[in-house]
Amino acid sequence: MTFVLAIDIGGTKLAAALVDEAGSMLRSATRPTPRAEVMVALAALVEEVTGGGPAPEAVGIGCAGPLDLAAGTVSPVNMPSWRGFPLRDEVRKLTGLPTMLAGDAQCMALGEHWLGAGRGSSALLGIVVSTGIGGGLVIDGVPLLGPNGNAGHVGHMSIDPYGERCECGGRGCVERYSSGPNLARWALANGWTPGAHGPADTRDGTTDAREGSADTRVLAPDVAADARALARDAAAGDPVAVAAFERGARALAGMIASTAAAVELTKVVIGGGVSAAGPVLFDPLARALDDVAGLAFVRAVEVEPTTLGVRAALAGAAKLAWDHSRSAV
Repeated sequence: MTFVLAIDIGGTKLAAALVDEAGSMLRSATRPTPRAEVMVALAALVEEVTGGGPAPEAVGIGCAGPLDLAAGTVSPVNMPSWRGFPLRDEVRKLTGLPTMLAGDAQCMALGEHWLGAGRGSSALLGIVVSTGIGGGLVIDGVPLLGPNGNAGHVGHMSIDPYGERCECGGRGCVERYSSGPNLARWALANGWTPGAHGPADTRDGTTDAREGSADTRVLAPDVAADARALARDAAAGDPVAVAAFERGARALAGMIASTAAAVELTKVVIGGGVSAAGPVLFDPLARALDDVAGLAFVRAVEVEPTTLGVRAALAGAAKLAWDHSRSAV
């Protein structure tokens, strides 16, 4: 049996796995992302996963962006030690193997298309709703990466040209309305009191930046707890928390409908920590889509939560490597 090495890189966690042609993981490991000497930590992680085991035949990497695929470089905003970092070449030197690179949310979409909720979809949009909002498109089984590797940045589609200024510099971006921190920010500004419906949940969850994420910032612990508490309070019926999720869901619906009209999507799969909120996100999203979508092919789009969760980006990175290996034969 043969394997490829899949790597998922983000601002809070590094993950790697040996993955076979069916998508099963023989070995996997994770470790925190250091603020400096990231390649040292990554080298140790690769050794942990591959040492003493079967030698992989190729490497696939999903990394937070922005990316420059032509150069093989990455500049994740939440990893300040990497600016124009030659990740593809460095991993190629580390492993001696053919190495493929894509964005982490693009890998999430590809993983869901291969093994998850989007399996077999002819036109899939994968969305990561977490600290930020990322996305990836898979059309006829092929990831749409774009000329520089940055296609699928749906979190920075403008759904309101007169809306709030986004952290990216744009105006009315989906991320400004629907990401975990911005859901909590709006709720706090409108009178929500965290913990009013019980103690805050301190487990990793609702806005975990690495739930397959294409995130660009690291949440302070209190902000992450606020976003988790917001989901819990919305489920308990807190009116401001409910309104925050309805507002965020409507922004997501506008983006999904617009992307569906442009690309003729057949399925949307939503992952990331905020998707763990469940019905408090997906129910208002369904209502909003029913309101904003008009054309029959747009209304026909199926929207589902991730089935792979945090494994989606690793699965997609493995699929990148397998596709390269097969094409090279």
